[in-house]
Parts: sequence; structure tokens; C-alpha cells
Amino acid sequence: MCDQFTENDNETFEKKGGSLNRRDFTSMSAAAIMAAMFPASAMADENITESDVTVDMAEGSSDCYFVRPSKGKHPGVLMWPDIKGLRPAFRAMGKRLAMAGYSVLVVNPFYRDAKAPVVGPDASFHDPDTRKFLIGMARKLTQDASMSDARAYISFLDAQGSTDTSKKVGTMGYCMGGPLIMRTAGAVPERVGAAASFHGGGLVTDREDSPHLLIPTSPAHVLHAIAENDDERFPDAKNVLKEAYEKAGVPAEIEVYKDTLHGWCPPDSQVYNKAQAEKAWSRTLKLFETALV
Repeated sequence: MCDQFTENDNETFEKKGGSLNRRDFTSMSAAAIMAAMFPASAMADENITESDVTVDMAEGSSDCYFVRPSKGKHPGVLMWPDIKGLRPAFRAMGKRLAMAGYSVLVVNPFYRDAKAPVVGPDASFHDPDTRKFLIGMARKLTQDASMSDARAYISFLDAQGSTDTSKKVGTMGYCMGGPLIMRTAGAVPERVGAAASFHGGGLVTDREDSPHLLIPTSPAHVLHAIAENDDERFPDAKNVLKEAYEKAGVPAEIEVYKDTLHGWCPPDSQVYNKAQAEKAWSRTLKLFETALV
């Protein structure tokens, strides 16, 4: 979960040197991040169509990034960013996924309050004002609100000529996006075939709307890539998830990724772990390949 505890861990990591100078990436464009982090993918730009789009929602309109192969029809994927929202790093990740053969919608989950990007490139969750601002918007993503949003986003994907509606839809989410992929799967169980979360927070809680309680409502195959320090704080969460998926008869890959801190997947993260992020990415591609049929 993205909170003061994990931010303290991340700050300590950065002060000790870390594995990435975050300033190298926070100010980059999506194209620059693609070239720096994903050089093999960046060679195929001419085969990709990308655009900023507006999706009609029950509570207004959401500004999103839509990227897909320029030719043919492809399975749709809904990507939920982490708590800092839609920004160049997530555009780059969406574009990379499109280059693997998917029609990808990367959303602004905070459209009710602001257009993306909602914070500047140097914004830190460690700053009290930034933290208050982001958490305030995130709290509006209740179960009902996020499930309504998921339906609208998937309806948009299904209406696009590049989306192969004969295939299931995938969804992936980071940090606060972890619960959102579970709510997406529960909101549209007939369409979602695969759901993947990366350092997802709040997947198992004691609330009556805990995301793990939705597991029996969806047959979507699942991947949960858990940060090591998240697991240290909530060691029982992975076991509750495993038991719930097994009881529901739902295929699930649940793994704690060694030597990772909360937030290790996005390339602009101060705790980005390239080796483990690439492992999680490859596992996601495998999940989509087998489950989006």
C-alpha cells in the first residue's frame, strides 16, 4: 500500500543510492522513456497508433491515453496507474504493451478532480500536501465508483475498431490500481479474462467491500506481483488471496518479488527494480496470451 510507511522505505532506499536516479526519468517524455528503458520496443513506433481520448463516464468524462497496433484487431487491455496517475511513464508502458499486440487504454482515475497529469514530475508522496491531495482523490474511488468506471472504460474499448471483441479483455493495475483490477473483473465478469496487479495495496482488508471478497464473482485468471516490503507488513494477505482463489477455482499466480519495495514496477519510480519489473512484465504477457481467448 502506498502510504507513509512505504514512502519512508523508498526514501531510505534512495538515500542509500538505490538502483535508479529518479530525476533521470520523471522529466522525460513517454518517447524518451521508451527509448531509454525499452529500446527494442521503441524501434516499432511506425506500427503503433496513439491518441488522447475522452471517455464518457457516469460522473463526467475521463481523459485517457489510447494506444494500439495500427492494423488489425487485438485484445483490449485496461491499465490503471498508481496513485500519481496517468503520466509519461504509464504512457510508455501502455505503448510497450500495444507493441506486443494489444489495444490499450491507460486511464486517468482522478478525472473527477483534475486532468492528467494531476501532479508534476517531481511530486513526492513524502510531501504532506501532495500526499493529502492524492489520497483525497483516491478516496473517491469507492467500490461502486470504480466498478462503474470500469464498465465505462471497457465499453469504450469494445467500441473501438482495433479491439477484437471475440477475445476477453485484460486489466492491469499498480499500487492503488491493485484493488481496481479486482473490481474491474467483478464489474464485468463476462468480459474480463485476465487481471494483474503489481505492488497492489489494500487487496485484503477487514471491510465489507474488501476487494478479495469479489474473487468468487469473476472467472478471470489473475497475477499478483507483491512487493517484499508490502509482504513484510501484511504477511497474511497473500495467504488469504491464495485460499480465496483456490476456493473459487480461479487460476492465480501470487508471488512476492524478492528485493523489491512498494512501487518497483513503473520506470519513473525511485525504487524501480528493472530485473524484477521485467520478470513481472513477462509473466503478464504470458497471462494475457493464455487467458485472453
